[in-house]
Amino acid sequence: MYGKPPAGWRRRLYNIIFEADTKSGRTFDIALVCAIVVSITVVVLDSVPAINARHNLRMNALEWGITLLFTAEYIARLLCVRHPIRYATSFFGIIDLVSVLPTYFSLFVPEAAALLDIRILRLLRVFRIFKLTLYINEYTMLGAALVASGRKILVFLSVVLMAVLILGTVMYVVEGPQHGYTSIPMAMYWAIVTMTTVGYGDITPQTGLGKLIASFMMLLGWGILAVPTGIVTAEMAAQRFNLRGAARQSSKRACDACHTKGHEPKARFCKDCGAELPPVPAGPGGKGALKT
Repeated sequence: MYGKPPAGWRRRLYNIIFEADTKSGRTFDIALVCAIVVSITVVVLDSVPAINARHNLRMNALEWGITLLFTAEYIARLLCVRHPIRYATSFFGIIDLVSVLPTYFSLFVPEAAALLDIRILRLLRVFRIFKLTLYINEYTMLGAALVASGRKILVFLSVVLMAVLILGTVMYVVEGPQHGYTSIPMAMYWAIVTMTTVGYGDITPQTGLGKLIASFMMLLGWGILAVPTGIVTAEMAAQRFNLRGAARQSSKRACDACHTKGHEPKARFCKDCGAELPPVPAGPGGKGALKT
């Protein structure tokens, strides 16, 4: 996507940072994941007043060390790719930038006048957790499954909202303001809390008919929780099946000019050098190459 650089130190750096199937690449990924986890732990512990008062200097030293590490990593990524602007404007490039900017911004915000702003900037460091998605393939698979099942989930949520509106209105009529159901929106809030099985208990039915409706909604809630899980699980299974098929096809395709592997089955030209790719090898059933 960002393009491999030509042979030299940039290519070696690229292989370490972006290629996870090498020993150095795996070591780099593991070290960076550990740094992300340590950074998030520092942010969380720093928000505890007792820990902050006792270990403030250590926390700041750890934070600056990790920030400098992430800064060096971001610069190295820009240096080793063929299209640095493309990487800088990508999702992961923006996440990399957002993960280091808050610490630097806190140096330029006046402490006496904007203590709240500094705290918000420090909390923005939690966005470093998104950097983990770069190293775990399952995040990509889950994201693709959510996108593929988006319309089904939207239809499902619309049905849930209709049920909440109808049952909330019924409870408003049955229970009335004297039992806490002062308006239809308040009754809809109770319906959402009940159907999601959260059950805050700040509003509860008092009449027999109201308790019967509430019991029905609680049982309905169990079924509602299972529907989106089944939709997303089915899409994830389909994504896994498609990825396996694509991996089998792409692993067979190598550029004759630069010997880069892993091209898409429908690709016509090499993603690195631009040379024309050989056709997809014929399958075991004797079928010809895929049309491009």
